[in-house]
Amino acid sequence: MKPLFFTILITLITLPTIAQKAEGNGKLSGTIIESGTRTPIEFATVVLIDMGTGNTVDGTVADNKGKFSLNKIPDGRYKISISFIGFDKFEREVEITPSRSNIDLGTITLGFSETELGEVTVEGRRALIEERVDRTIYNAENDDTARGGDATDVLQRVPLVSVDFEGNVSLRGSSNIMVLINNKPSTIMAGSVADALRQIPAEEIKSVEVITSPSAKYDAEGSAGIINIITKKNTLEGATLSINSSAGYRGSNLGLNGSLRRGKLGLSLGGWGRAGYNVEGAFSNNQTTISPLGDELRNTQSTDTRNNNLFGNYNFGFDYDFNEKNSLLGGVRFGARNGRSWQDGLLTQTFLNDQIVNRSLREVNTVDNSGTVDVNLTYTKLFDKPQQELSILTLFSRNNRNNDFINRLMDEDDASVINRQKNENESFNQEITVQIDYQTPIGNKQMIETGVKQIIRNVESDFQFLLGQGAEGPFMPLGDETLSNVLNYNQDVSAAYFSYTYNTMKAYSFKAGARYEYTTINANFQGDETIEVPNYGVLVPSINISRKLENGNTLKAAYNRRIQRPSIMFLNPNLQASNPLNVTIGNPTLDPEFTNNYELGYSMFIKNTSLTLSAFARNTNNAIQSVRDVLGQDTVRTTFRNIGSEDAYGLSAFASINVGKLLLSGGTDFYYARLSNNDPNPEFDAFNDGFVISGRLFGSYDLGKDWAFQLFSFFRGNQIQLQGFRGGFGIYSLSLNKRFANKRGSIGVGAENFIYTPFRINSGLKTPTISQNTTIELYNMNFKVNFSYRIGKMNFDQRPRRRKSINNDDLKSGGSFGGMDGGQAEMSQQGGVGGMPAMAAGGGKAAPIGPKEGAEDAPLAEIAGIWDFTVEGGGPGATGGEIRFDSSEGAYTGTIKSQLMGSTLDLANIKVVGNYLYFTYTVNFGGNEVVISVEATVEGAAFTGNMNIGTFRTLPIKAVLRVE
Repeated sequence: MKPLFFTILITLITLPTIAQKAEGNGKLSGTIIESGTRTPIEFATVVLIDMGTGNTVDGTVADNKGKFSLNKIPDGRYKISISFIGFDKFEREVEITPSRSNIDLGTITLGFSETELGEVTVEGRRALIEERVDRTIYNAENDDTARGGDATDVLQRVPLVSVDFEGNVSLRGSSNIMVLINNKPSTIMAGSVADALRQIPAEEIKSVEVITSPSAKYDAEGSAGIINIITKKNTLEGATLSINSSAGYRGSNLGLNGSLRRGKLGLSLGGWGRAGYNVEGAFSNNQTTISPLGDELRNTQSTDTRNNNLFGNYNFGFDYDFNEKNSLLGGVRFGARNGRSWQDGLLTQTFLNDQIVNRSLREVNTVDNSGTVDVNLTYTKLFDKPQQELSILTLFSRNNRNNDFINRLMDEDDASVINRQKNENESFNQEITVQIDYQTPIGNKQMIETGVKQIIRNVESDFQFLLGQGAEGPFMPLGDETLSNVLNYNQDVSAAYFSYTYNTMKAYSFKAGARYEYTTINANFQGDETIEVPNYGVLVPSINISRKLENGNTLKAAYNRRIQRPSIMFLNPNLQASNPLNVTIGNPTLDPEFTNNYELGYSMFIKNTSLTLSAFARNTNNAIQSVRDVLGQDTVRTTFRNIGSEDAYGLSAFASINVGKLLLSGGTDFYYARLSNNDPNPEFDAFNDGFVISGRLFGSYDLGKDWAFQLFSFFRGNQIQLQGFRGGFGIYSLSLNKRFANKRGSIGVGAENFIYTPFRINSGLKTPTISQNTTIELYNMNFKVNFSYRIGKMNFDQRPRRRKSINNDDLKSGGSFGGMDGGQAEMSQQGGVGGMPAMAAGGGKAAPIGPKEGAEDAPLAEIAGIWDFTVEGGGPGATGGEIRFDSSEGAYTGTIKSQLMGSTLDLANIKVVGNYLYFTYTVNFGGNEVVISVEATVEGAAFTGNMNIGTFRTLPIKAVLRVE
């Protein structure tokens, strides 16, 4: 998403500030498209000029569909001027009269400008947090505090999302979510979302979309919503090679990525690896159980823990344009994990009536290895009608996992091995997906989307429980089928959807749709023992409504119904018994759960501050909940059942404020949870409720000369569970970064949780037969050094390529300049706006035209001091700033600070000849530059002149000397 910020910059300084505009009954409207591809031009500037006075009387920008509307225009003769960077300007005279007050200009085509543009590209830097009508977007590429980490570190920074110390992700308190990568599912998420996220490097994540109200186009799965991780893509012309690395006390990583594009073909190849080490901690457990025979036993456990992990992620991608209307996109992604953990000296003591009756000492070694491959191919067909397209997506995804443990019972006197228990669990999860999507507009305000999808899932779990005597004796499998068996689980999901969108020219956006999914399940154990799981169908409606208020704020409301199918972690009947007093076993007979979601949101902008508020309600029936009972004498067994209901009612708030060089962003999520099951068995019957709160705070400070300081902190309170609670925690980090020239790379240092105290989480469990308190400690202090650098060069092609993969952005709102927000422009993956590539700006050095005749004979101007400047025709809140000139030994230096940019930039090439003034400065957008030059005539304590923005545009500028 390259030129968004620069486009808005040009728009702001082009549109006029209108203090008191005369109002009438006239209206002008139209739709702006490209002459070649017939695609809408988003953010095209529309200006209305009075033919009599030559003054600008009104203006706006086109929305994401290229539409614009000017209202309340007085009667008179006007010239309407429409322009956008890289296109020819359109101008037409119009006359508003009482008999012709509503003029529709129809479809307006803009051809490409033949002006040669230079080599420097312009890249927009988006806000850290963006609010759309149906989602919250966290732009990870703008946050350096997660550098050297993985997707887990990134998600900890995302509003509404919570990630615990084990990497488990929840959205508004619910872990029943769908996680997508580039709008596509992956089997890497089916086995364990936490493990999958550790395989995605933070440096490769462009943004994270939290979709709390998915439309019918999305799969119905994910009770709380969808988290869509967008990785960085490079489809420009040229070749680049980049390196990202980090070395720290507890972890290091190394990544290499290359890309090449020539003509119609683009290729990318990359690899990333991360090692985690020195992750030490402790575990303690105190539990009391009442056995089925009525005996009450108290057990205590304590041990030291260690973890080592190695993660890898490798990908190859290509895209090919057959022509401007047909394209093919494909890729292969490999993910790998090698995880090992140890419990050293797990001491267990059993008490009966406060008298110790048993002691045992164990060592436990757990191995968790997995490998994933995703292969995708997408064909996109575009039509002559703008926004009409057909997409066909195919995906093959497979995850192989090996999750084993060895539990050694030790002699306390000589530490010899008495016996060993071993569990082997090899499993795979495979998916084949075919999806066809079609969309077509109806007129200027409506859109129809429809499609079908087929998912074929195959899951297999081969598990064995074995025993071995002594330290060297052979392992012998147990004959019990509940401990050694093979589960085959086949699931087919057939889906179809229909969605209708209606956007008014001014304020409202409405989208409604429905999706029907039918699920067929065949499951059995080895030996053809069939598991009875019924087939089922579900209709999933969704409604999204937004209104843009006159003050520019946005109000939105949504309802949707969701389904949550049990994943392999809930279904797998393998007995996880690395700790013999706390075991877990899945339930392959689980049914899906169903959720109704309601949401109301409000976004506002007050000067340099943005604030987003939302309220939500979530009601889940047939909920999949973990339940505990006593197995044998004193073992706590955890399994899963469809026995409950879960309700959550909450509020979320997020604010961002920009004060000079300081940017602060933060928010909080607060909700009330109510869980119940009404089970007739008193051992399982439970009810629990309470409040859960979490929050996060970002901060960044521009130290100047490409140095920046950043901080991040996150906390989450206790989480309510059906039979207890899971303890809260907090994390924090600081980083200092220096960017190299032209932002080709950076080097920095960071500190995480640097106060050397253990990261401690206390959890509790209470049932009629179990009382348990558990404490987990983790020493996660970390210091790291980050380094990244990019070599090579990419240029944007002068002609657009409308290359698209399946795009799940479901609701876009239009409106005039006064109500413009991030939701109005959905950027193309090529780095352009509305299908147009980011333009190559006239970089290099701007040469002054030179002083006008007679300027050299004028008295030499004195410019030292602070000047308050404005750009004539500048938009609201972005009309100027201050320029500072300092004089030393006959030479001038200076800086400029605009109200829009917020940062201070150095001036260059300052030249004073008589009363002629010339200077330049360079604006850097995401690693690319554009040179802006100013020529002016100084008259005492004021100057007037022109601002030349690269080779794009010339605008009037004036300034007055500030009186201190």
